[in-house]
Amino acid sequence: MKKFFYYIMNLIIVAGTFSCAKIDNYAEPGETLKGTVVDAVTGEPVLTDQGSEGTRVRMRELSWKASAPENLDFFCMKEGVFQNTKVFKGNYNVRVDGAFIPIVRLNTDGDTLADESKTLDINGVTEVEFKVQPFLKLEWAGSPTLSDGKITATVIVTRGVSPEDFKAKVEPMGNYSDDFLNITDVRLFVSQMPFVGYREWDNRYTTIIDYPGDSFNASLGQPITITTQGNIPPGRTVFIRAAARINYATENIRRHNYNEAVRVDLP
Repeated sequence: MKKFFYYIMNLIIVAGTFSCAKIDNYAEPGETLKGTVVDAVTGEPVLTDQGSEGTRVRMRELSWKASAPENLDFFCMKEGVFQNTKVFKGNYNVRVDGAFIPIVRLNTDGDTLADESKTLDINGVTEVEFKVQPFLKLEWAGSPTLSDGKITATVIVTRGVSPEDFKAKVEPMGNYSDDFLNITDVRLFVSQMPFVGYREWDNRYTTIIDYPGDSFNASLGQPITITTQGNIPPGRTVFIRAAARINYATENIRRHNYNEAVRVDLP
């Protein structure tokens, strides 16, 4: 009986080894896709968050015929650049979705209105650039100041796409509302991490200002002064970023537009 048991166990081990050997025969993906997302007007990178609240990159391999293409998603870094170093060689469709006019637009019947995605062969290091129309642009006005553990910063928010152009491109997608253009909130994110944003912020110090309806319109292009809440302890180094968003969701997420992070050293 023992001999029979050992015989069966050996068969299982051999079969398992053979199965693993077959799996290991597939080479690991080693091609690289890297790219940038830039403002179509200025050519500047479209700054974003890191994670699903930021700019998403979606790849679909078209050269794989064994099954329907699956979505391979990853996310931009805060500087508006992305890189994936574990890609199989092949032909892909690549698109980006973020706080900008959708580059792939469909109507309610599923008909394609516009498609500015990229179809390309990925072999070695392949680079791609997407030119988009960000909803908003944020700029620092001057340098932040410190007082009693609080940081005060001034930011200017403007539209990156005109209301007329926004409506012309979004309304044909269906279910349009003029309220989409309303700026709903402006935030001063604070974090001890340089990639400060929606995913990495300290709610003890971050300030959020909500704007009902279209009440922010009067502040477009005007300096907005925001002061952090709480008291940041002395000797700390923190990073701040301003963010704002409109009342419109891309891929079911209302994403913020950002400016660059600024380091603040508290004495």
